[in-house]
Amino acid sequence: MEKNWDLSWILNHLGEERAQYRHAVAPPVFQSSIFCFDSVADMREQLGDELANPFYTRGNNPTVEILRRKMAALEGAEDCLIFSSGIAAISAAVLSCVGQGSHVVCVRKPYGWLNKLLGEYLPRFGVETTFVDGREVDNFSRAINERTHLIYLESPNSLTFELQDIQAVATLAREKGIATICDNSYATPLNQKPIELGVDMVAHSASKYLNGHSDVVAGVLCASADRIRKIFEGEFMTLGGIISPHDAWLVIRGLRSLPLRVERVSKTTAEVVTFLEKHPRVSRVYYPMSPSHPQYELARRSFRSGGGLFSIDLVADDVAGVERFCDALERFLMTCSWGGYESLVFPICSLSSSENYAAKDLPFNLVRIYIGFEEPEVLIADLDQALSRI
Repeated sequence: MEKNWDLSWILNHLGEERAQYRHAVAPPVFQSSIFCFDSVADMREQLGDELANPFYTRGNNPTVEILRRKMAALEGAEDCLIFSSGIAAISAAVLSCVGQGSHVVCVRKPYGWLNKLLGEYLPRFGVETTFVDGREVDNFSRAINERTHLIYLESPNSLTFELQDIQAVATLAREKGIATICDNSYATPLNQKPIELGVDMVAHSASKYLNGHSDVVAGVLCASADRIRKIFEGEFMTLGGIISPHDAWLVIRGLRSLPLRVERVSKTTAEVVTFLEKHPRVSRVYYPMSPSHPQYELARRSFRSGGGLFSIDLVADDVAGVERFCDALERFLMTCSWGGYESLVFPICSLSSSENYAAKDLPFNLVRIYIGFEEPEVLIADLDQALSRI
């Protein structure tokens, strides 16, 4: 995959061979499941490398190929695969590293479905996981044993925003011959590049910032050409967690405005966080780019700028107070996910009966907030009136 292209070229031109489709500015959606050939010899040649040649869309599709090239370049990777969801990309990456008797070291409080994969699903096949406080590199060292084949990072995680020193952990893993995966959905390739820090594989939920319009579920996995080919020939083709050509096209469309969107939400979020940190009904704000965050200095070294996602602890005596706050919000939609144009709120108390997240590890009064494109004064006024309802 191409490297060292400037950002605007990657987002607006890389991979788009316009002369091949009548110089259309926007690439076409190759909405075809199969591709035919002029001869048996031609078909045989194409089948020799399904990763590079379109034959059956479950393996390769020209629209998806454009997105692959862009994402690899954005992350500084040699190659990339696009999946039907973030957890599909993560699962393929994890499964490519483990086998019967393997051991995984993972940061605590990871994404809920990864937590289920490592904590409930893989133990059925003899794969064990140790969850550690990733804020200290020594915790990874102590957790590693002779069966450790993978270290999983999520810097930061998406509820309490605990960071890891990615470069230090990646160096430790390489010294011991252990593979590493980092979920980079929070930072995006604009603000953090884990591969440059020594990580082997980088995963994204493309449903978030990369798409940016809340109309696609997709996943991305970037790595070396050798790793991508191994996963393509194994987990990708076997399990079939592919993205549709149309959804790939929507993500390509979303990437065009990625820098503008991230800049906008980062600027507004800084204003909202400043307001919330001074409010008497908020006891804590979890935002890595705030000086109040205990890992602020690491965040400054890790990220080029902030984003739109953070959490707060409300001063509330019970769940009912949290519910009153959330129900009173008028400009925030109550739902999961983040990274789009709309502002969102997600109360952790809604997970109290969920089997997909260890809610006991999180305070009932924690509320995750995502800041969208609304004007900061509008969002601040809405938060202020809702906080008065607690």
